[in-house]
Amino acid sequence: MGGPMDRSKVIFGNKISNTTYKKAIKNKKKFIKKFGDDSNKNYPIGIRSNPIIGPALGVKEIVLEDNGEQIDIDKALIVGNIRMGFGHYRISMAIASAAKHLGYTPYWLDLHDYKESTGGKVISHLNNLYSFGSRLSQKSKLFNKFYWEPLNSEGFRKLTYNSADQKVSELMAPVLKNIPKNIPYAATHVWPAQAAIHAGFTNVVNVIPDNWPMALHLAEGSKHAVQTPSSYFGYKTLNGMGKKTLKPMPDGQLFEVGHYIDHEIVTNIEDDCIKRLDRINNGKALRVLITVGGAGAQREMFVKIINQLIPLVNNNKAVLLINVGDHKKVWDELCSDIPLLKESTTEHMNNWQDTLDFSSQAINGEIKGIHTFYHQDIYAAVYSTNLLMRASDILATKPSELAFYPVPKLMIKRVGGHEAWGAVRAAEIGDGTIECDTSDKIELMLNLMFTEKNILRMMTENILKAHNIGTYNGAYRVIELLKNK
Repeated sequence: MGGPMDRSKVIFGNKISNTTYKKAIKNKKKFIKKFGDDSNKNYPIGIRSNPIIGPALGVKEIVLEDNGEQIDIDKALIVGNIRMGFGHYRISMAIASAAKHLGYTPYWLDLHDYKESTGGKVISHLNNLYSFGSRLSQKSKLFNKFYWEPLNSEGFRKLTYNSADQKVSELMAPVLKNIPKNIPYAATHVWPAQAAIHAGFTNVVNVIPDNWPMALHLAEGSKHAVQTPSSYFGYKTLNGMGKKTLKPMPDGQLFEVGHYIDHEIVTNIEDDCIKRLDRINNGKALRVLITVGGAGAQREMFVKIINQLIPLVNNNKAVLLINVGDHKKVWDELCSDIPLLKESTTEHMNNWQDTLDFSSQAINGEIKGIHTFYHQDIYAAVYSTNLLMRASDILATKPSELAFYPVPKLMIKRVGGHEAWGAVRAAEIGDGTIECDTSDKIELMLNLMFTEKNILRMMTENILKAHNIGTYNGAYRVIELLKNK
């Protein structure tokens, strides 16, 4: 696997036109002119502990400094990622969790975090553009309909896009120069996967998110893992990625593994579902967890959900958990929109131990009222949802990576066309609703989930069925792919 070659010219045996290839080169040169060329720089490598997810997941971070601590090569497994929203970090945590359980030390490598590198600057620039587009798509229906949705479902789907990306990701490889290339490497975003192949890593699994095949996610030279059978067939045939039928991905390079879920969640599915069924069947307060995206996407919808739930909370029919991630501003805006919210809420603000204690209490005992969680630290912001979902009966979220988690889900409107298929997957598995893309549909579905016990009972039982056939074992299988080089 791997080896030095120009991966923008030919992709899985499909030749890229000279026009497209020249555009890819031009695009790379544009970034070099803007951010510099560090291809000959020798970046030192060091290790630091992660105080948030280190204790639970065994994670250590790879940093660009010689601080005396080196990678334990015999036990190492690299989790290559970038922060782009919360989804890629969430998958990374699942992979790290499974790696630790299977005897590895997971080393966290975030290319976005290396701000001084050319690759880090490019990623930051592109991430800012994507975040801006995501926010604008929620404010402008015309922009969303005619640009953002098509870009996220069709634009990123084309093989020509992968050709351009492969050239850009060459700029992300220099920081990997001093890391041993035989260390198993799981990448939860395509750029770290492509960068690893460009750098000469020999055992790479490209952990593909979502449920909508797009050439954006291809990293030839790696093994490709997907979560669903439909994704498998779409990627296998490179369906819709060119103007004509393309040559397929070769045998042995694509694997359907299941959903990427943390070991701590998977191993407790049965116990957590028993507790859910007890609350459902015995008329106890149902716990609703709301995760508000970093950009505050769909804030108006969340305001209506909260207003719908407050009377139920006051009557001890519901418990409301709100996680605003690392965006305090989102909480302030919600409080402004709902005047009585702040005084009715127990705030868990930027106190990780408090969140750990509350999560443990919620999983094992009784809770009531409204609780809000905010953490400035990105790891705490993401991982707090993983802790809280175990104690929740309904997760209200857009159909992002959370669509694949084993908790009953109320799927609200997507942000980007590619997310639609996460909701389809959840509805077919039966552990989530169809996508409710208007406030009226959300209100109806939420009301049904509270008034008709069979809906949440069915979802919970479907989680147990899916668990019994290994649907949620994707993270373990990614590690097995790396073990069976």
